[in-house]
Order: sequence, then structure tokens, then C-alpha cells
Amino acid sequence: MTLARNIIIFTVTVSLVTFIAFFGRLPAFRNTPIGWLHSLLVVHIPSTLRKVDIKLTNGRITNGGSRLGHHLMYEKHLAVVVFFLGLVTACATLFLPAVWYLLEWHHKLLVFTLLPQPYLFLYLSATRNNEAYINTFNHAEQMRHYPYDRILYYPGNACTTCKFLKPARSKHCSICKTCVSRADHHCIWVNNCLGRGNYKWFLALLLSTTVLLAYGAYLAYIALSPLALNHYTKYERFYRSRSQATPTSSTWPSYLAVKCRRFFAYTAVYLDVGGLRAAGVGLLALLTWPLPCALLAYHIYLLWAGMTTNESGKWSDWQDDMAHGVVFLGRRSQHSMRANQPRARRPSASIRPAPSLPDTAPPEEPLTTWPLESRHVLIRTASGQPPQTLPRCIKAVAEEDVFERVWSLAAVENVYDLGFWDNVREALLH
Repeated sequence: MTLARNIIIFTVTVSLVTFIAFFGRLPAFRNTPIGWLHSLLVVHIPSTLRKVDIKLTNGRITNGGSRLGHHLMYEKHLAVVVFFLGLVTACATLFLPAVWYLLEWHHKLLVFTLLPQPYLFLYLSATRNNEAYINTFNHAEQMRHYPYDRILYYPGNACTTCKFLKPARSKHCSICKTCVSRADHHCIWVNNCLGRGNYKWFLALLLSTTVLLAYGAYLAYIALSPLALNHYTKYERFYRSRSQATPTSSTWPSYLAVKCRRFFAYTAVYLDVGGLRAAGVGLLALLTWPLPCALLAYHIYLLWAGMTTNESGKWSDWQDDMAHGVVFLGRRSQHSMRANQPRARRPSASIRPAPSLPDTAPPEEPLTTWPLESRHVLIRTASGQPPQTLPRCIKAVAEEDVFERVWSLAAVENVYDLGFWDNVREALLH
């Protein structure tokens, strides 16, 4: 039982630290305990260690650690990809031979179906970036995918590195050294940026990994349960005698303690009959499958809201400013709307666009294939008073003297939200 408890505590701790380190900076966890723990883990603890190291070694240890951390987090490398695939491969190599003779034929068939999927979808996420990366050859086409909403994205902004106008919903990635169409985030698990073209494969990777881990835990359970039946009676008799000797309580902490002891006991039974190869790997799968499942749930929420991870951060910034009462909503003037103009036709995939040259640059805001157009404009004011003078980029499209203070994002239209199922189709088809 002690071994089972130590394995569970170690696995849960590593999973929790991994989750906080990689996902605690997401806007969804801002102003939450997870966000605070991420700040503690990434900012406060390293700064404290840095001060101690400066006094002891003049900063030599933390300088090396900082270079290593910068390489792992802000440069392209295969370390995390190799770790992930190596972990999946090692677990499958240990687990399957130990339980193969206990599985029925349909489970063996499902294993052959589910096991290759994370490898396949990770490869597609890492390589299918032909539509995600923006260059001079596809820039004109990328400009026609999404309209500028005048809230998160404005026309006329040029990328100082790539030297062309930034399409709506794009972002320059300092790791990939290029602008990314419909940029979601740079994922170190696939060593690539996620955007238009490979985002659907990332969703498939999350789904396949979640299913594989959950199914692995289930296989361990059904394979080892018949072998563990003889051990159950001994542990049940032991805990029944303890419960009779100890006064019972109906409080929730006592009930939870009893359930935890029973869980540790059952885990010890499975470890006794299955060992680390079968029961240990199954326990690892059981305790780690919530990680990809939670990330998949977060991205399903993003699809429901019609935004990317990058845009969720921008909307969170607007929400924080709204809470301080310094955000005002305006309406776009009719002369700036393009609703009555014909939409651009989607270019044929067999035609390769010509490079964008300075003397033949596309217009600042070309017609798009997107079915909606933004009717709102947002502006911040430092004083918290209605805007008296407007920036030129806003004055050109907004109706003057009609700005009203807004306190919630519910009052603002998100032009990129077509409804959940249309958002899903847009993400999966591109």
C-alpha cells in the first residue's frame, strides 16, 4: 500500500506541475489559483534562486539554467516531442506484452487502431503548415480569409520582420520566425505553430491522446480484475475490522479519508498482481489522461466562443479594462461597411499567387470570403472619460459622438464567431 501511495503522489505531483508550467499562463487561468501557482513557479521561485545564486556563485548556475530554459521554451527543438513520443512508446512496450494474453480479440484490434494515432496526428501537426505560415507567395490569399474587426485587428499594421501587411487574425511567431495565419499558439509538444491548416490535426492529437490514455487505463482494469479477485477479500476484511474498531463519523473529511484509503488499498492489490509493467502503466494512464482531456475541453470552448488562444488573451485584456470603466463602444459608419459589395472568390488551389512586390502591393483591406463584418469599434481612454479625439484609424470608420461606456464583453460583437457548429466546420476544413 505504501508503494501504491508513493506512485500515486509522485504521478499526480508531476502531472500537476507539468500542467501548471505549460498551461498556467493561459488567459482562462488568469486571476485563478492555477495562474498564481504558475507565476510562483515561473517568476517568483526562479527570481529567489537567482538572488541566492548571485551571492554564492555570482550567478553562474542560474545563467546556465536560464539559457537552457530559454532554449527549451523559446527556440525550436525536438526535446519535448521526443519525450512525449518516447513516453508513449515506452509505456506501450511495457504494458502490451504484459497483458496481451489477457485481452479479447476486439480489444487487440482497438489497440492496433488507437496506438498509431498520436504518432500520425503529431506528425501532421508538425508538418502541415503550408496554410499556417504566411510568406510573399501566399500573402495576397491570406489577406482575403478574414476581415479586420477594428477591435482586435486593424488594417495597415505591417510586420516589422516579414515586411508586409499583417492579415487579420495573424501573429508573428518569434520562434518560427514567420507570421502565422489564424494564429492560435506555438506548441512545444509538436514543435510548431498552430494556425490555419494544422489546427485541426492538433485537435485530433488531443482527442486521440485522451482516448488512448483512458483506454489504456480501462485495459489495465479489465485485464487485471480477474487476477485481483482473490486479493479483495483479504483487504475488505482488513478494512472492515478497522472500521469496527474506529468510531465512524458522517463528516465529509472522514468519508473522503475512508475512500482514499480504500483506493490506495485497491491500487496496492493491482500492483501486487500486475506489477509495474501492467498496473503501473495503467495507473499512470489513469492519472495523466485528464491533462490532454482538459486541454481539449479548453479548445472546444475556444471553438464555441469563436476565438483562438491568442485572441482569448486579447479579449481578456479588453475585459480587464472594461472592469475599470475605461472602454467605450462605437458603431461603424455606413460608408465604411462592405456588406453590399461582392465577396472575393476563393482562389483555386492549382493557381499559385505571385509574390507581393512593393509597387503591386494588395490594397490595405481587400474583400474577404468571410460571411460577417464587424459593426463595432472599441477604444480605451486613459482618463476614463468618453473620447474627445479619435485616432485616425478609428475616426475613418466610426460614427462620431456615439461612443458609450461598456462593462462587459457581452455587449461587443465577435465577428469571428459564426456559431459553434460553423466554427467547428471552419476550423476542421482549413
